[in-house]
Amino acid sequence: MSHDIDQLANKLAPHYSHFDVSNRLLFTGHSHQAWPDVAKEGLQESFDVAASDVDNKWETAFEEVEMLRNYLRNFYDDPDGMYCLGQNTHQLLVSWLSSFDLQNKPKIITTDSEFHSMSRQLKRLKEEGLEIVTVDGHADDIVKQIENQIDDRVSAVMLSRVYFNSGIINQHISEIAQLSRSNDIPLMIDDYHGTNVVPLSISDENLEDCFVLIGGYKYLQWGEGNCFLRYPENCDLRPAITGWFASFSKLDESKEKEKVSYADPNQRFASGTFDSTSQFRAAKVVQFFENMGLTPQVLYKQYQAQIKLLRDTFLDRNFDTEVIQLAHQQPVENIGGFLALQSPFARTIRAKLMEQGVFTDARGDILRFGVAPYITAQQISKAMDELENVVSKINP
Repeated sequence: MSHDIDQLANKLAPHYSHFDVSNRLLFTGHSHQAWPDVAKEGLQESFDVAASDVDNKWETAFEEVEMLRNYLRNFYDDPDGMYCLGQNTHQLLVSWLSSFDLQNKPKIITTDSEFHSMSRQLKRLKEEGLEIVTVDGHADDIVKQIENQIDDRVSAVMLSRVYFNSGIINQHISEIAQLSRSNDIPLMIDDYHGTNVVPLSISDENLEDCFVLIGGYKYLQWGEGNCFLRYPENCDLRPAITGWFASFSKLDESKEKEKVSYADPNQRFASGTFDSTSQFRAAKVVQFFENMGLTPQVLYKQYQAQIKLLRDTFLDRNFDTEVIQLAHQQPVENIGGFLALQSPFARTIRAKLMEQGVFTDARGDILRFGVAPYITAQQISKAMDELENVVSKINP
C-alpha cells in the first residue's frame, strides 16, 4: 500500500543511484545520509578548477562556500547572520571557547545529553580546572536548573536544540536564550540534529544574538568538511585560537599592529587552509535541493510522516519490552529525524541488523533508526521485519 511519504521518496530515489537507496535499507540518516548523484559532479569540478586555475581556485571555492552560507541563512530565516566555515564542529567550538576569560570566569553550563564533540571537550577541560555544570537536558524544569547555576563566574551556556541520544527537540531554547541574554551570558546551540530537519526561524524565536553549531555530514547531505558556526553580525569576540583565514583579505597589511585583526566578517572563527573539494560537492547538493523543491517545510513534513510511520510500525509488532522498547513517549512533533529505541542488547541488535543489510547505529543502550527523504514506506516495513526477526532470537 502506498503511503504519503512515497511520493517524494520515489521522486528522489533515482537521483541517488550511486548510493543505491532504492535497494538498500539505509537507516543511519541521522549520521550519514546518502549523497545525490550530482555530488560526484562537484568532486570532478573541484579537480577541474584546481587544474585550470591552480592557486586562483580559491576565488571559485569561496563562491561555493557562499552558496552554503546562503542556504543556511534561508533555512534559519537569518539574512544578517554570519556563518564561519570549519572542517568540523569541534574546531569551531574550540575556537569559540578560546574567546572567553576562562581563568576568571571558569564556569560553563551544559546538559547531560550533548554529542561527543562538545561533551568530551568540556569533560577534558573540567580535568584542567574548569567548572563544568551539567543539568538534565530532558527535564521540564531545565530553564530553572540553568537559572539556579548562573552566577558571575559563568562564561557560557552550551546545549543542543535536538538531543543526539534521544531525538527529542528541546522546547525551551527561546526561554534559555532570554535567560542567558538577561545575564549577559553567550548561548551556544548545537544544532547538528536540527538543521534541515526541524525548521527554525532565528528572528521569530529571538535568537539573533546566539551562536549555532551546524554540521553538513548528516541531514544536509553535504558530507564531511562542511560545518559552520553561526554568530551575530555585531560579534566582537576575539578567539585566542585563530587561523590566518580569519583575516584572509588583509594579508598584505602590516603585521606590526598592536592587536591581531579579525578582518573577514564570516571568518572570525576560521582556521587555516582547507580542502575545498567538499564545498564543491556540497554546492551541487544545495542546487539539487533547490531544483527538487526541498524547502524546510517540505523536508519537515516528510521527516514527521516517516518518524510517525516508523514508530507506529514498531508498536504494531508488539516487541518484548524486556528486549526492546521506545526510549521515550514524546509525541512525534517533539522528535527530530530519528527514532530512539532502548535495549540492553542495542549493540548486538545493531550488529545483527547489519548482517542483514540494515544500516542503523547504537549508542550505549539506545538503538537509533534514522530516516531520510528518500526512504519509502515499504523500506520502513522491511526494516521492522528484520528487526523483528533479530529480536525474536534474543533471550532476555
